[in-house]
Formats: sequence, C-alpha cells, structure tokens
Amino acid sequence: MRVSAALLMRVFLPFCFAYFLSYLFRTVNAVIAPDLVADLALEPAGLGLLTAAYFLAFAAFQLPLGLLLDRFGPRRVEAALLLVAAAGALLFARAESLNGLLLGRALIGLGVSACLMAAFKAFSQWLPPERLPLANGIQMVSGGLGALAATAPVEAALHFTDWRGIFTLLGWLTLAGAALLFFVVPEGRREDGGESFVEQFRGLGQVVRSFAFWRIAPWAFTGQAAYLSIQGLWSGPWLREVAGRSREETAFILLLIALAMTLGYFFFGALAERLGRRGVPTLTVAAWGMGAFMLVQALLLLHWTPLTLPLWLLFGFCGTACILPYAALAQTFPRRLVGRANSSLNLLVFSAAFGAQWAVGVVIGLWPQTPGGAYAAAGYRAGFGMILLGQILAALWYLRCARRAA
Repeated sequence: MRVSAALLMRVFLPFCFAYFLSYLFRTVNAVIAPDLVADLALEPAGLGLLTAAYFLAFAAFQLPLGLLLDRFGPRRVEAALLLVAAAGALLFARAESLNGLLLGRALIGLGVSACLMAAFKAFSQWLPPERLPLANGIQMVSGGLGALAATAPVEAALHFTDWRGIFTLLGWLTLAGAALLFFVVPEGRREDGGESFVEQFRGLGQVVRSFAFWRIAPWAFTGQAAYLSIQGLWSGPWLREVAGRSREETAFILLLIALAMTLGYFFFGALAERLGRRGVPTLTVAAWGMGAFMLVQALLLLHWTPLTLPLWLLFGFCGTACILPYAALAQTFPRRLVGRANSSLNLLVFSAAFGAQWAVGVVIGLWPQTPGGAYAAAGYRAGFGMILLGQILAALWYLRCARRAA
C-alpha cells in the first residue's frame, strides 16, 4: 500500500507530540527533585517511590492495552487515555500531600501508557515491516526531545513559576494532544479479523509462550529498566551529590544527555534498517548496542571525574539501543498480534523500571549522609551496580538462547 507524505504526517506528528509529552512527564522529576524534597521532606526511598509510581501504573495497564490496541485501534485508545494523563497532571499540580502526588503521578503513568505502543501499532498498520526500525526510531526521537525539554528548559522555567505551574501547563498541553490524536490521525486498517475477546486472549497466550519473545525479553526489560530509572531520576542526584555539580550545571548536563539520547534513537533506528537490507537481523544490532550500554554503566561505577561528561553522553546515546527489540518483535509476529507482543514486553519493561527506580533509592538510603547532607557515592555505586548485574545475567540468557536457535 502506497502512503502519501501528507498521510504519513497525519500519522506521525500527533503520535510524536504525545510521546514528547510522555517522556517529559517521565523525566521532569530529575530536575524538580530538589523542590519536591524541600516541599515534602522526602527521603531517597520516598522520592524514588513517587517518581516510580508513573512506571507502576504504566506497567499495570500494558496487557489490557495490547488487547485494546488490537481491537479498537491506536487513535481512539490513546486519545482517551491522554484525558486521564491530563487529569493526573492537574491533580499533581494541586496536591498538598505525598499521597496526592502519588495519585496524580500514577494517573499520569496510566494516561500516557499508550503513547509508544499506540504509535508502534499505527506504524505497523501503515508501513512495511522493513521500515519499522527507522519509524520507531523517529518516534523515539520525539521522546528524546521531551527529555530535552525536561532539563534546562524546565530549570529556566522554574525562575518564573514553580513545579506546580509547570504541571498545570503540561495538563493543558496533554488535553490538546488528545484532541490532535482524535481529530487528525486517520483510522488504520484492522487486522484482527473480528476476533472475540476470548480469541484475543488466545493470541496473547501465543505471544507469551513464544520462544522468540522470551529470548530477548529479559535483556530488553533489564536494559530499559536501567535506562529509564537512572536517566529519568537518579542521573540528576548523582551529578549533584557524587560529581559535585551545581544545580544549573546538572540541568545543562541532563540536557546534553537528552540530546545524545535523541541522536541515539535516530542512529540505531537508521542503522538497524540499513543493516536489515543487508541481511543483519534487528536483534543483532540491538545486542551489540545493549552490550555497549552495559560497558558504559560499568565505567560509570568507577566514578572517574574527568570522564563524567563523556560517559553520561554515551549513557544517553547507547541506552537507546534498548528500544530495538520492539521493532524486532513487530517483525517476528503477525500484524494482528503486534499490539499484544509490544505491550507484553512493555509490561515487563515498566514493571522492572518501577522496581529499579525505587530499589536504587532504598539502596542509596542505606548509607549515611555526608556532613553536607548529600548521600554517599558508595550508595549510588551499589544501586547502579545492582541493576547492571541484572543486565549481565539477562545478556547471558540471550546468548544461550541464540546458540540454541542457531
């Protein structure tokens, strides 16, 4: 099916804007964390739980999300969920207690839970399978721009308003995103063949029992958990408390990390598509990229001060390879199962991200604070090392499965 450029823009731009907002919501706490701590006297574990509530609600909705996407289509499902995210943002902006913030953050996570999976589903409806790595990479670039906006621009905005004003603005932008999706995105082709819900659950079972799914899923979700939990929260406190950077310097470095992330998403998507035309599987590109990401994390554990900036830029760049397994799954399963395959992986990813973000805070809190009120570098090393160990074990599992499949 030939698709015009104008039609592609109607498909791409609304989904990209929604994912831009989703990533901004996801990572903004790395900058506003000092304000939240000051307003609510949060401990590291409390801050980690507050930020990770997004991931928990996000993960909890992934399996029903896959069924809804395959049954009702990405346009309607995501537009409806963004209304929930807008309500969560406005509630967060007005909350006066930790419980209120947790509820608002959870509603945001639930509301943006379709922003990536809906886009991937829409792309699978309109594009041939060989184009999906690049299309998915372009979608992820919009997320990188959201992460970019959540750094120095948010820090600058805090000179004119507070974190409550920022979340109020985000709530109204999310409402606009819902309208854009519903009224601009064309209705995609349905490939479910009129499946009943029982048949849809059987299709879900087909996905979760698949060897193709489980050979990459553990490495994909442990790598993504590391990337999301560290880049989305703990990178900021690490730069302030371990590297000794000022708040303004930290915001600028986070901006550079987000820029590296944006470039990385496009680079790995384009690389996977180009190598795919030469017969190199997308999973192979993903494995090399995720291996490089693990190496960067190992070097960060050494706390080499002169290499702080280069290593964090490489962290932002190489971590984007963790998104390639989604395209690989979309190439593996029939189109009618793509929503369920990707959302099943996303369930694991965001469940692990919730656990990792909270657990790192718990581990950091096991070490006493320094006289200046900062947390010990050893605590960060232990927390980051813990989630790196999970990736190492998952990579060994992938290599074992790869030998079995050969």
